[in-house]
Amino acid sequence: MQSIPEVLRTIPLTHYILFSSALFCIGILGVLTRRNAIIVFMAVELMLNAVNLLLAAFSSYYADPAGQIFVFFIMAVAAAEVAVGLAIIVMIYRNIQSIDIGVLNKIKN
Repeated sequence: MQSIPEVLRTIPLTHYILFSSALFCIGILGVLTRRNAIIVFMAVELMLNAVNLLLAAFSSYYADPAGQIFVFFIMAVAAAEVAVGLAIIVMIYRNIQSIDIGVLNKIKN
């Protein structure tokens, strides 16, 4: 317990787990219930950030830098995903003037 920083000893690991789980569940609800492609995209990013938070908390709590390295790579991949995803959403909007997922499903059929 001596290797755990003082700041992390004041907040138990269970609080990080509960907060991260709540963020992840909000992201899942956003993906399953929203019809706007940008909101769905933001919900996926919220789920990624919930995982990043949990990885960073476990990494700091157990004094292992591997989790923080994973967080760095996940953030780099998420930044690339945002760039590509928003470009796709902009192209879809230019073609059909809507970013509603229901309209996209109708076009597919």
